[in-house]
Amino acid sequence: MRREYYAWRSPRLQRTMELLVFGHAGARVLVFPTRGGRFYDYENWGLVDALRQTIEAGNIQLFCVDSVDYESLYARHRPPWERLARHQQYEAYILEEVVPFSQQLNPNPHLIAHGCSLGAYHAVALAFRHPQRFRKVVGLSGRYDLTTPMGSFRDLFDGHYDETVYFYNPCHFLPQLNDPELLEALRRLEIILAVGEEDVFLANNQALSSILWEKGIWHALHIWPGEAHCAAMWRQMAPWYL
Repeated sequence: MRREYYAWRSPRLQRTMELLVFGHAGARVLVFPTRGGRFYDYENWGLVDALRQTIEAGNIQLFCVDSVDYESLYARHRPPWERLARHQQYEAYILEEVVPFSQQLNPNPHLIAHGCSLGAYHAVALAFRHPQRFRKVVGLSGRYDLTTPMGSFRDLFDGHYDETVYFYNPCHFLPQLNDPELLEALRRLEIILAVGEEDVFLANNQALSSILWEKGIWHALHIWPGEAHCAAMWRQMAPWYL
């Protein structure tokens, strides 16, 4: 299996960003790490190996990106609006740097967003905000409303709420979405969500599922036994859904 390391100084983030690419062909998969995670975690946790057969067959090519969560969403030393501004820069880095880079390496038109835990939030929020650019999104053990405390997970914006918070939380902007072109693009998107029956995020996944059905957006919500919020379970889920 081909494994390649890349790094460049991002003009959007004004810092060096690293990523790993696995495979040689197939649908391009943007893989987001968990909270504060690194570009090499997906490999270290055995998820790349779990997908080895699919990757070596040329069905998918993984682009495992780095995070800036502790500079953005989890930067508690910064006021909420600064966290959001950094997160917006990160989205620009993904869309304006990583996606074009992936196209240079691989012209396959199929683009997939994927992640686990907070990585699932990154994948789903990005794909739902820009559905015309993606063919599929796979979120494992994700949280899709960052404003509502869930178990030990706090409101990431400390009570602050503005238009940017609204547009970066799928459970907030989807219910009010009436743009026919965006809705049609979302209905063409293959959406797969998976979460454990004891995961603190279960109710949030079910709420998002209800919103999608109300908008006529087909998707699959898979509920796994136990908490299922760990690498061992994600190694089982990934081959099923990617």
